[in-house]
Amino acid sequence: MSWLLIFVLAGIVFFNRYIFLEPAVPVKIPVLLHRALKYSAPCLLTAICGPIILMEHGVIRAFPDNPYFLGAMVSIVISFFIRNIVVAVLLSMLAFYIIAALL
Repeated sequence: MSWLLIFVLAGIVFFNRYIFLEPAVPVKIPVLLHRALKYSAPCLLTAICGPIILMEHGVIRAFPDNPYFLGAMVSIVISFFIRNIVVAVLLSMLAFYIIAALL
């Protein structure tokens, strides 16, 4: 990959984010698009984590022995009851490592 392409893509990403994050730039998003963007984070998280949790080397993992699936379920329960993100992440990581060590 050439350096020119890397700098051009970095510039495109920067200006796309700058336009929406800079308060001095008056960009009005339509209401329908604004409502649709509220679902982008959960969709992205599902698209990233789903294959990691469910598959290994292109094959679906066995569910009784899947520490990733059990860890994901435990992290959902932990984050539902504990509304602090940092504590929920730390407890979820601890739970996953304990589950992975036991299986």
